[in-house]
Amino acid sequence: MKLHEILPGRIGFGTAPMGNMFRAVPDDEVAATLNAAWDQGVRFYDTAPLYGAGLAEIRLGELLSHKPRDEYVLSTKVGRVILDELEPATRGLGAQAEGSLFAHGLPNKVVHEWTAEATERSIEGSLKRLGVDRLDLVWVHDIAQDFYGDEWLSKFEQARTGAFRVLSRLRDEGVIKGWGLGVNRTEPIELALALDEPQPDGFLLAGRYTLLDHDHALQRLLPMAQEQGVGMVVGGPYSSGILAGGKHFEYQDAPPEIVEKVRRIKEICERHGVSTKAAAVQFSLAHPASAAVIPGATKPSRIAEDLAALDERVPDAFWHELRDNQLVSAQAPLPGGA
Repeated sequence: MKLHEILPGRIGFGTAPMGNMFRAVPDDEVAATLNAAWDQGVRFYDTAPLYGAGLAEIRLGELLSHKPRDEYVLSTKVGRVILDELEPATRGLGAQAEGSLFAHGLPNKVVHEWTAEATERSIEGSLKRLGVDRLDLVWVHDIAQDFYGDEWLSKFEQARTGAFRVLSRLRDEGVIKGWGLGVNRTEPIELALALDEPQPDGFLLAGRYTLLDHDHALQRLLPMAQEQGVGMVVGGPYSSGILAGGKHFEYQDAPPEIVEKVRRIKEICERHGVSTKAAAVQFSLAHPASAAVIPGATKPSRIAEDLAALDERVPDAFWHELRDNQLVSAQAPLPGGA
């Protein structure tokens, strides 16, 4: 089944912030935000064991436990297994450099593993934390994250012979609707699409098809995806928050060159009366391979902003000015045929 056929709309909810990314988010704030998303019609929710060592899945499950299972699409990820063993107070997560993002999450130890056995164990754990009896989409999470050279290729091979085959079987048996890769780098997806088997149904690309970073995806990945009819969910359309008024880019404080690029984009936005959220969301969705975007939020008001960004009128002149100022690639499809 094509990704466009599985997803219920063009915007979903990314739950990384629900795992206490960057800060400890109070339970009442989490509940208010998730309820706002549901009440305003969001029906696609993406999560992962990594987000707070299971905390995001638990919190999302509390919302979904009161909702009819057939009324929403749910995706989670495999590749990080949550153990019963607890980490020391220092939360030393070894090779998982991104672990510091979730310093306020649960204290359970998280390990990398993409084998068949770990994949099945990860899915069992997610189902339990989410309190559901089935998943719609499963992404193979961050195969290349923090691994380089031959090491990431060995991790990819572990996923190819393990997670890929388990997920393909579950899809063929009708247990899940589809599977793919959920990554921050384009190379693993390119390699997966080049395989004779097994083939993913789609992919979740975080941070690599945004206003601030899209050149590499345009060169090779997206032409491959279009040729094979494979759709993309765009994660992190606000580039870790810098395009939505925050200070982070790539999960860290934004460097000066990114701050300057955002300043230039905002200047053009103001000149045309366009919100930066609308520019970010509509740009990411303009590519034919894009099936949905999944911004995250920790405040109810952000949900209304994200949904409004989908429908905000953005004049063609705005996109042309971005392109004329080399702020978007000449090869990038622009919204509305601009």
